[in-house]
Amino acid sequence: MTYSTLLYEKEGSIGIVTINRPDSLNALNGEVYTELYELFQEIEGDAGVRVVILTGSGEKAFVAGSDIVEMQPQSSTEINRFVEKCRMASDRIYTLSKPVIAAINGYALGGGCELAMCCDLRIASEKARFGQPEINVGVIPGGGGTQRLTRLIGMTRAKELLFTGDMIDASTALNYGLVNKVVPPDSVMTEAKELAGKLLTKSGRILSLAKAAATSGAGMSLPDGLDLEGQCFALCFATEDQKEGMKAFTEKRKPEFKNR
Repeated sequence: MTYSTLLYEKEGSIGIVTINRPDSLNALNGEVYTELYELFQEIEGDAGVRVVILTGSGEKAFVAGSDIVEMQPQSSTEINRFVEKCRMASDRIYTLSKPVIAAINGYALGGGCELAMCCDLRIASEKARFGQPEINVGVIPGGGGTQRLTRLIGMTRAKELLFTGDMIDASTALNYGLVNKVVPPDSVMTEAKELAGKLLTKSGRILSLAKAAATSGAGMSLPDGLDLEGQCFALCFATEDQKEGMKAFTEKRKPEFKNR
C-alpha cells in the first residue's frame, strides 16, 4: 500500500515507519491516524517484520502535536470521531505483537508525546523536547496523555506536566523514566537500529509473550497480572524456541531461535 502521510521501508526484519508531514512538524491529523492504523495492521500480519521503528521526518520534530488547524473548528461531536481514529491507531501500536521502538528526533509534544508513549521503547535525541501542552490552548490530552503519562512517570510528575503545559528536555525525560536512552542527534536512528538488531537475536514468539504479559498486565490488579504472567510463561513451553534456548544454555552455546 502507499500512504499520503507516512513513509514505510523494510531493512531486513526491521520495519521503519516515518510520519512524513515536515511542513507541519509532522502534526497528527485524522488522515495520519487512519494511515497509522492501516499500516500497523499490515505490519501485524507480516511475518517478515519482527521489530518496528517509528520516527518523524526532518530534523526538528518527531511529532510536534496534533493538527490544531484541523481541530479548531470542530464540534464536540466531530472531535469524538477524531478521538476514535486516534484511539484506534494508538491501541494498534500499543498492542502490536512485535516490539515498537520510537526514534525521537525532536519535539514530541501533545499527540507526539502520546504517540511515543504507545511504543515499547524510546530512544531520544539530545535535542528532543517532551510535554503535554494542551492546557495552554484550552483542552486536555485526548490521545492517552492523562493515562499513559501517569503510568510511565508517576502521578505527581505527570500532573505537573499536564497542569502547567511545560516542556522538559531529553535529560529530564530520561530521569523521569519517559525514555530509555538519550543520544546525539545524528545517532538516534543508529541507536534505534542497533537496539532493534539486539531484539532480533531473541525469539519473536517469546518476545511477543513478554510484551503481552507486560502490556496487558499493566492494566490489571497484581493477582490478575501474575495469573496472566503464569499463563504466558507456560505458553513458552509450547514453543520450539524454548526447547532450543534451554538446550543451548545447557550446551554452553548461543541459541539459534527459529521464531517457532
